[in-house]
Amino acid sequence: MPHEHWELCMARENSAAVRGTDSVNADPESSGTSDVHQDFGENPLEVRTTDHYTEEYVTGFVDKWDDLIDWKKRAESEGNFFVDQLKERGVRKVLDVATGTGFHSVRLIEEGFETVSADGSPEMLAKAFENGVKHGGHILRVVNADWRWLNRDVHGEYDAIVCLGNSFTHLFSERDRRKALAEFYAMLKHDGVLILDQRNYDAILDEGFSSKHTYYYAGDDVSAVPEHVDDGLARFKYTFPDGSEYYLNMYPLRKNYVRRLMREVGFQRIETYGDFQETYKENEPDFFIHVAEKRYRPDEELTEIYSTPVNVARDYYNSEDADNFYAIIWGGEDIHVGTYLTPDEEIASASRRTVENMAAELKIDADTKILDVGAGYGGSARYLAKTYGCRVTCLNLSEVENERNRKMNSEQGIDDLIDVVDGSFEDLPFEDNSYDIVWSQDAFLHSGDRVRVLEEVVRVLRPSGTLIFTDPMAADHCPAGALEPILARLQLDTMGSPGFYRRELYRLGMGNVEFRDQSEQLPRHYGRVRDELEQRASELTGRVSVEYQERMKAGLKNWVEGGHAGNLAWGIIIARQ
Repeated sequence: MPHEHWELCMARENSAAVRGTDSVNADPESSGTSDVHQDFGENPLEVRTTDHYTEEYVTGFVDKWDDLIDWKKRAESEGNFFVDQLKERGVRKVLDVATGTGFHSVRLIEEGFETVSADGSPEMLAKAFENGVKHGGHILRVVNADWRWLNRDVHGEYDAIVCLGNSFTHLFSERDRRKALAEFYAMLKHDGVLILDQRNYDAILDEGFSSKHTYYYAGDDVSAVPEHVDDGLARFKYTFPDGSEYYLNMYPLRKNYVRRLMREVGFQRIETYGDFQETYKENEPDFFIHVAEKRYRPDEELTEIYSTPVNVARDYYNSEDADNFYAIIWGGEDIHVGTYLTPDEEIASASRRTVENMAAELKIDADTKILDVGAGYGGSARYLAKTYGCRVTCLNLSEVENERNRKMNSEQGIDDLIDVVDGSFEDLPFEDNSYDIVWSQDAFLHSGDRVRVLEEVVRVLRPSGTLIFTDPMAADHCPAGALEPILARLQLDTMGSPGFYRRELYRLGMGNVEFRDQSEQLPRHYGRVRDELEQRASELTGRVSVEYQERMKAGLKNWVEGGHAGNLAWGIIIARQ
């Protein structure tokens, strides 16, 4: 028996390290030891500390864990997802920090990766070692380690770290989560990758528990269901065919919260999959898998780390069809929703009125620094610069639109007041506390991570700064599925809502959030654009394809119908710190 494995077996009673894996311990029929019963005290719902896992992972539960996951079915359901992710990046050396009973460690070894298996539970590691021998005669290199001091307990650098089995959910304090991620980051080579999975707690918290029981926990006649869920605790009950029951108290991590922590630790690019799929609806997956790259990306490579929805929008607005359509039909300089005084008012004048109404809400002078996020052709920036003499930075994802913006700035003689920057609002390339005002019109809907966008916006605002924006939104009480035609065309899973923006902005410290509700303007505007498109189709010949025009008409129809049905919202949102 390897020396370190022997040490693990002897340390079972004294271990106080953080373990991984969403697993369980304790079979009174097979254990025969003092570690038969889980101890949650008189009120299990009050047990919300990281180190309590030592009371939860009793020995017999570990023996039953393989019944819960079913190695064969788990392998079939996962396919080659993790192996492909690692091989695509040229990974050779892997640290499995949540080894559990060894399923992924054995799989990685069989695929040729040099693998070290770490876990905080000696019982799990002992079982993993036995499973390694049982499944192919593999001798696992096992290490008992606490994530918060991983560099102390495990030595060397790795091409990849995998933290699987809903393991990260065992950390109950943000301090512990940040420390663990920092340890992971430090142990990766400069171009390393972290793969971390988690349950879809967003769906559980917001809509209640359901499970396809397909990709994770594929064992027959074994159940894993939440007995209690609130914002700070998910208490799961595990029931086995022999009638034995066990519990785990876990922290219900929200997807975007985990992504934010990863970014703040330093990971450059984070792709999140739902049940191994790149595209998914937020409430459907049982599990999310985050693939986070450490490699530093220079500015010229930033387009490679745009999220999928942002890349979809970028490709769309860069197309010749879209550029010509918006320039000719939508309003020229201003390509956002207009504020109409009469049903047949010109689109351009109504669109400019929206800009004027927004500016009237603000205090602006020549010393004011403004960031226009999703600036389009820069019409708002030129209005602000000309009217107030202020400096405006335009951040926009479409290089085609940005070139048109720069050209118009030069033609109108104000390019000294306006900077145009290629980039994504999910990763603003600006310093903290840089702007007095962040301004945006009808752009945030194009993000698949609007929480991230708001976090970035608040980050670059000065302490007394103001965020002002408009966005096509779902009404707060929009029925589920009502906006499916609109979402499908935009290749989005969700839209924001007034309630969503209000809640998130308050969370980010914006003390005063107001919504100037003008939802009736949304279907009016899209109806006007549709009318213009039909009346001026001849002007688009040779410049905008017929296929694009037909798709646009169908899309505009959906917006009009959604607005008239009361399922959409629009207006000016003003948030002050």
